[in-house]
Amino acid sequence: MASSRLFGAGARFSHSAIVLPAPRHRFASRRSGYAVAAKAHLNENREYVIVGGGNSAGYLAHAFAEKGLADGKLCIVAKETVPPYERPALTKAYLFPLDEKPARLPGFHTCVGSGWERQTPEWYKEKGIELLQGTTVSGLDIAASTLKTSSGDTIKYGNLIIATGCTAARLPEKIGGNLPGVHYIREVADADSLVASLVRAKKAVIIGGGYIGLEVSAATSSWNIDTTVVFPEPHVMFRLFTPSIAKHYEKFYEDRGVKFVKGPVVSKIASGSNGRVEKVELSDGTTLEADVVVVGIGAKPAIGPFVDAGLATAEGGIQVDGQFRTSVPGISAIGDVAAFPLKMYGRTTRVEHVDHARKSALHCANALLETLTDPYDYLPFFYSRVFENSKSSRKLWWQFYGDNVGESVEFGDFNNKYGAFWIDDGRLKGVFLESGSPEEFALLPKLARAQPSIDKARLQSVSSVEQALEIASKQVGSPPATAAAVG
Repeated sequence: MASSRLFGAGARFSHSAIVLPAPRHRFASRRSGYAVAAKAHLNENREYVIVGGGNSAGYLAHAFAEKGLADGKLCIVAKETVPPYERPALTKAYLFPLDEKPARLPGFHTCVGSGWERQTPEWYKEKGIELLQGTTVSGLDIAASTLKTSSGDTIKYGNLIIATGCTAARLPEKIGGNLPGVHYIREVADADSLVASLVRAKKAVIIGGGYIGLEVSAATSSWNIDTTVVFPEPHVMFRLFTPSIAKHYEKFYEDRGVKFVKGPVVSKIASGSNGRVEKVELSDGTTLEADVVVVGIGAKPAIGPFVDAGLATAEGGIQVDGQFRTSVPGISAIGDVAAFPLKMYGRTTRVEHVDHARKSALHCANALLETLTDPYDYLPFFYSRVFENSKSSRKLWWQFYGDNVGESVEFGDFNNKYGAFWIDDGRLKGVFLESGSPEEFALLPKLARAQPSIDKARLQSVSSVEQALEIASKQVGSPPATAAAVG
């Protein structure tokens, strides 16, 4: 079965074609020297300034602290009023019913997602990292090496790392996109607001059939809320799932009370007499009752001030090289906003995923602090975990590695364990597995990176996931039984 690529086409070029200036480094001999020099500025720690308070910022701070280069040298400028946390929790365990011990801060501050210590406010204080919270950047002066905040303050930097992530794409206000009861999820305050709505909700409409749509609808169904998911594509997860994979998941959701409306788009969200959302009107004339609406229609990189200042762009983000250096010396960009060379596929891309947020931060730290010269060599990875609360009779956890190009071959029993390979020109390019063991999940990135030759006819004859993985693993000499546990 043919399948389209998960990533946007983008400009294609080899890594060696990217030549961006090396970063400049400004070092202070003493912390007190920075404090004196910074009196005219909002920040005191100016050697390295991170703009953004998401996953990337938290992991970058961890790397600085591990290398002993955080104390008095690092400042984080963040819109939110809490330190960085593991953002995926907001659409997963955070939305568990209240009697299911849902995730709450400080339980999932970075870097617990990687099994490291929890970076609470006290951690940043102990490490000498300056946190400027509730602060947004409105402008960048490259010549003066300063940032302007929305409140009119000035922030000085020696080296700047942009880690501003994305903002949620919103529906227009004129069709009801900002009504009370209409929710977008990017920050913990958004999740808190949604939970407050779920407590009294009876009918939910989820707009969007991607990650947010599937994760939030799984959560609302566990609250016993009548849930409908609306999206214009012919099936859920349109950019990744094949029609047959999507069919399995849609039935799984439908068996748990979730309804899908495919094809029409939202034409209006209307309020009731109390001013809160009451119904959603679709382009085909359908009207859906709703007392809570969640919009998950994508995200936009938060790069406005930096683009206005002249940083080069690509793929909707800030263009960087294999060390995450931008077109301006002394400025780097990581995480969602970075348009980087995807080395193994020879093209430029952006990746909006926590795995890349973490890895790009650590690679950037090594490049800045240890003069790392190896280019970033990322293997695309996506995953989701849903229906994990104790009331669910079955929990879903799927992972995908690689590139979904060529033809897909699916195998296994969806009620037990299901998987798919994408094969292009006789070689395995992408691997998908749901309900795998830790050893099987650990095998997937090895297969996707090795891209072994696959006999498609033989693969189509297998009856189980285990048989398919055995066929592929023999091509790379890594049988599932000896794979390391997944991290």
